[in-house]
Amino acid sequence: MRDIIVSCFSENAINVSHPSCSSYSNTNCISPSQSPCVQNAVTSIYKIILSNQNVFSVKVAWCKNNSVQGLSINLGDDPLSTLKLNINSRLFRKKKGTKAFDSGHSKVEIFWDLSNAKFEQNPEPVEGFYVVIVLDSEIGLVLGDMADEALLKKLKTNYVNNKPVGIARASLVSRQEHCSGINTLYSTKARFCETGITHEILIKCSGDNEGLKHPVLSVSIDKKTVIRVKRLQWNFRGNQTIFVDGLLVDLLWDVHDWFFNNPASSSSSSSSGYAVFMFRTRSGMDSRLWLEEKLAQKEHDRLEFSLLIYACKSLQ
Repeated sequence: MRDIIVSCFSENAINVSHPSCSSYSNTNCISPSQSPCVQNAVTSIYKIILSNQNVFSVKVAWCKNNSVQGLSINLGDDPLSTLKLNINSRLFRKKKGTKAFDSGHSKVEIFWDLSNAKFEQNPEPVEGFYVVIVLDSEIGLVLGDMADEALLKKLKTNYVNNKPVGIARASLVSRQEHCSGINTLYSTKARFCETGITHEILIKCSGDNEGLKHPVLSVSIDKKTVIRVKRLQWNFRGNQTIFVDGLLVDLLWDVHDWFFNNPASSSSSSSSGYAVFMFRTRSGMDSRLWLEEKLAQKEHDRLEFSLLIYACKSLQ
């Protein structure tokens, strides 16, 4: 991602106000003639800190395509500390279950129930499910709206064994979203800090079909346009600094492949390649982006969040 910084075209700061934005729907900004891009995969990385200060990194990935719809959970870099579920497979009968394994010197237990999960058109379910990860008898991560059953079961079991159940601190560190579609129109939601609200993000690329001589990229947060890049074929890489919930957020884009990728030479002749959009919070003490000498130091600073979007513009 650092090569995106080579071509920076603006560092103007834009403040995003958010009164009553929680009731906003992106459908108000979408023309009936435009169908939004579809999510193919969502990957979230969580940082979990136990009461003994042990730190775990947990990656939760949801994917969906013509043949597979599934969930995978990885702890750290250990390939053996993995849970993989293929919901569409005929061999997959257990949409509700548990799995226990050791990761290093820690005991890991995963509880899940996807039997009544509602996915709509996304790879990630929106309701009717739960995924609970327990690390060394501490509840590390809870996903979904139906987790009470698993939690009560775990609490009851440990009460009988006279083992107290703690609750670890879990924070969402990064989220990656893969999407594809004929139209370059994508909407998603993000919360940039634990105390902030959920914001609606809309990314749109206007073109010749709208009477414009040159493609224009616009990004809106809660109905407010935060960037508008004209002559996108020239300004295909850049960055902008915005304020969201009182935080500095660096918005970076790289749409080079949308214009200059040769489908005939790529692995998929039906795709023009991925564009990349990143939203990343940073400390006001950093005067420049991506200071490599501060990477180690950032581990001890305020937790930062990044949203990474890979947008594939389909040709058919």
